Amino acid sequence: MNRWIASSQVLLAMTFMLLASAPALAADTAFTQFVASLWPEAQQAGVSRAVFDRETSALEPDYKLPDLLLPGRPSTGAPSQAEFVQVPADYVKEASIARLASHGQRLSIQHRDTLRAIEQRFGVPGNIILAIWGRETDYGRHALPYDGLRVLATQAYVGRRKDQYRGEFIEALKLIQNGDVTRKNLRTSWGGATGLTQFLPSELHKHGVDFDGDGHINIWTSVPDALASAAQQLKNKGWQPGVRWAYEVRAPRIADCTQGVPEVTKPISQWLREGYVPVRGEQLSAAEQAESASLLQPEGTYGPSFLTTKNYFVIKEYNFSDLYVLFVGHLADRILNGQPFATPWSASSQMRSADVEEMQKHLTRLGLYSSKLDGKAGMQTRAALGAYQKKAGLKVDCWPSTEVLRAMSAGR
Repeated sequence: MNRWIASSQVLLAMTFMLLASAPALAADTAFTQFVASLWPEAQQAGVSRAVFDRETSALEPDYKLPDLLLPGRPSTGAPSQAEFVQVPADYVKEASIARLASHGQRLSIQHRDTLRAIEQRFGVPGNIILAIWGRETDYGRHALPYDGLRVLATQAYVGRRKDQYRGEFIEALKLIQNGDVTRKNLRTSWGGATGLTQFLPSELHKHGVDFDGDGHINIWTSVPDALASAAQQLKNKGWQPGVRWAYEVRAPRIADCTQGVPEVTKPISQWLREGYVPVRGEQLSAAEQAESASLLQPEGTYGPSFLTTKNYFVIKEYNFSDLYVLFVGHLADRILNGQPFATPWSASSQMRSADVEEMQKHLTRLGLYSSKLDGKAGMQTRAALGAYQKKAGLKVDCWPSTEVLRAMSAGR
């Protein structure tokens, strides 16, 4: 009797397992059909039938990836990027900057000739592209965790940006076909960025450089190719040779933090006349003072202030985050034996994304904000908060806080 019960329990468990796996099997069949349907696009892009069949024959989806739209499952959205949820003191940590700067200085010596040649060709200083390499993959010491082709195919099938990823998947097939990378070495982030300096396949197609002259654009194991490709991307996006990325300044006591948006630009000489003083007594040349700059106060009126040049926004094209650019720019300065920020970051805390998004909704209704409702306290959100604080008679610091949210909710 006990043996019969045990056998029945095993059979029942196996039945439940089969039932539970049935939707997944059906979904995988649909995924296989979806991938097969991409052949005409791949063929038109120049992918051979042999390569397409070889790389897709055993391809399976990865439904554990974030930012997918799966029927019957709650949407988790994209993972919270540190650039958008951490306060500057946590993101631009001195210990991390110092470690990466020390390693970057050694690499600048090791790759001196390559970096000099890259700067001569593209106009981008070696310390800038070393800093990007350091931030993206810790100079190649961070191993990217995902099978790139699987990621791109899954994102094209059930991701939030399906149309974009169809193209990325086909570009990845072309990279494999060209011999630039093997399927095994095509490792990516969950979003599909790959290589030492983190490119999406389409970006690599636009900006990739075979700098070592071996006939392949290899940003996975060729440092010259990876760094030159990063420099080419910055150049193509508008990098201006000889212009710094930003200047740290001390803001005057009466500074208007609502001016801290890209649309408000003035010659640096004018900012100086208005009381924005370069830190540590730095004297700027006439050419530097003639440059156009915007005000950046990442913590509102708290923490450091910066006058940002056009090159600041070029770096931002690499990753659309002010903290990312601050990290890369500051690391680049430190590689050249620069000093820490003169003004320390404050101990301010970052509000939950849901609360920041609620603020953005209030600001939108009041006509003070017209950008995305994304829960990120970026330049536009901070400036809109400052404008609201002015109208409501609150302390104007351009920084999200529970007090400001409470005032908004009360209809103040």
